[in-house]
Amino acid sequence: MTSTRIVRLAAAAALALGLAQTAPAGPPEDVLRAEILPGWKTPEGTYMAGLKLRLAPGWKTYWRAPGDAGVPPRFDWSGSGNMAGVRVHWPVPRVFTSNGLRTIGYEREVVLPLELTPREPGQPVELRARVELGVCQDICLPMELRLTGMLPAEGGAEAIRAALDARPLTAREAKVGAVRCTVEPIRDGLRLTAEIEVAALGAGETVVFELPDPSIWVSEADMARQGGRLVAQADLVPASGTPFALDRSELRITLLGERRAVDIRGCAGR
Repeated sequence: MTSTRIVRLAAAAALALGLAQTAPAGPPEDVLRAEILPGWKTPEGTYMAGLKLRLAPGWKTYWRAPGDAGVPPRFDWSGSGNMAGVRVHWPVPRVFTSNGLRTIGYEREVVLPLELTPREPGQPVELRARVELGVCQDICLPMELRLTGMLPAEGGAEAIRAALDARPLTAREAKVGAVRCTVEPIRDGLRLTAEIEVAALGAGETVVFELPDPSIWVSEADMARQGGRLVAQADLVPASGTPFALDRSELRITLLGERRAVDIRGCAGR
């Protein structure tokens, strides 16, 4: 048995993102509905579950790298029993543009597959989690999900498998060639330029850079395509506002396009 409780956080201080504020479209239950899909036990001994989010028409929530105007999701699994770790598998998101602001996320409905590793293999996992989400239309409402449940259980396997199939391709699957990165210091951080040998992804190509340290601000990437080569450049600014050492092997590059998406881990220096 699983359950989900939704709480609106600081509704009076909802984030307007510089847009016109309007009244919310009803109570939280009318904006966002959430449920845990129990899934199955994998051959590796982990438990595969899913967080299913249904959003009211016109509302969206955000991907792990939400863009300058988005609200990143936050997960706290510390209340769970027999839990060694959780990996969230992210389906390909959409890119939204409004009033010159780019955000990345999901609308209508999304399933986030959750791969849970038990501390004691073969024993049940008691799932107790707190998930903070930004759910946005003309304004953003901070939402908190309280998730509880015992795993393994049954149900939702088809939806979870579909979401796993909707993940970006790996660099090998997409036949990505060389990925080279150049880093140069700027006044308040670093300027990163990536040259990627990859076939066209379709209309609306977007490149997203991610670092392990979420405190480092990453600008929206400027892009140019030169045949089978994509060049993207972004600024990386830490809290210290000074240049820093970048481990290129920890860099994550996601390529989004109308036809496909690609997830690249690390790049070579040049």
